[in-house]
Amino acid sequence: MKMSGGITVNTQPHKRLAERLDAMPNGFPATEDGAELRLLEALYTPAEALLVSQLRITKEPLEKIGQRIGEDPSSLRKQLKGLARRGLIAAGMTPEGELGYGLLPFVVGIYEMQIGRIDETLAKLFEDYYYKAFGQMLSISPAVHRVIPVNESVRMNLEVKPFESAAEIIADAKSWGVLDCICRKQKALIGEPCGHPVDVCMALSSKPDAFERNPVIKGLTQEEAMATLQRAASAGLVHSVSNNQEGLGYICNCCTCSCGILRGMSDLGIANVVARSAFVNTVDETVCTGCEICVDSCQFDALTLSDEFFIHVNEARCVGCGVCVPNCIEDALALVKRPDEELKPIPVTEAEWARERAYARGLDLRNIM
Repeated sequence: MKMSGGITVNTQPHKRLAERLDAMPNGFPATEDGAELRLLEALYTPAEALLVSQLRITKEPLEKIGQRIGEDPSSLRKQLKGLARRGLIAAGMTPEGELGYGLLPFVVGIYEMQIGRIDETLAKLFEDYYYKAFGQMLSISPAVHRVIPVNESVRMNLEVKPFESAAEIIADAKSWGVLDCICRKQKALIGEPCGHPVDVCMALSSKPDAFERNPVIKGLTQEEAMATLQRAASAGLVHSVSNNQEGLGYICNCCTCSCGILRGMSDLGIANVVARSAFVNTVDETVCTGCEICVDSCQFDALTLSDEFFIHVNEARCVGCGVCVPNCIEDALALVKRPDEELKPIPVTEAEWARERAYARGLDLRNIM
């Protein structure tokens, strides 16, 4: 270890990168046996790890990066472009209108971008890391993901804000895309496929034609995006987005059997792995027949058959996804608004979420912004 500007810096490239990723609000916790290092070693060469460990969260143009780390910008251009193409760093326009590069969090970020190159080796490395350290990341508030309900599950007389509605989120976008779910592909590669559709992870952008030349994301029309959303809902998948109101860039269609975040509830026993929606399920006891079809469709074990032979909702376990509602042949289920005192404020922007998350983790973002 050596000191740089008062900050302890590890001289091992992959260790240094791991520490840098863990200094981001999302987190990348260390393990006792170095599982996180084996994962990074499968993704980055030592030289790449060293370079990326010197990037910041804020995207910087080549010239500024080169000047700051003491490298010739022309020699960095090919390296950074290659890393961005492989989904190992972020690339995009800076406020000044220049192409810039910066850090990607491991989740959501680097891991999801490996959909085009994940193999059995990488899948096993992630699974090992998941059980040893992922719970530390998932148990911190504010949560990384937030549930949004299946549209037809909300009672018609209720106001649903745009950031609470998957259909409104799609309508507000200018570009739409779909890609395979990295979580289901990863589970299949280790011999544990779950049976849910794979091609339902959705990407969104406020810029037209954003996915035209993307090697991983297939561009869709708005109508095709809505059809994909409906297909996911019909398969019993839970819609979730980043835990902020503005600038939503994706809709994950998740399951507790494969989704890296929702598995935190089923596999790791963490109750607050995802921010629940503003809604909760209710049962009309006068029409419920106790058939238990809805029980089988609930991924969160929030529904049980009561002694009176109608369905009981465990409001503490219900995340307000509404997946069970369309499956009720008696129309006995519906989502209603939770009481105001149960609703946690949703960060407006991703930057606000990052500040809250950093505060909860005791991070000083001045060292990495």
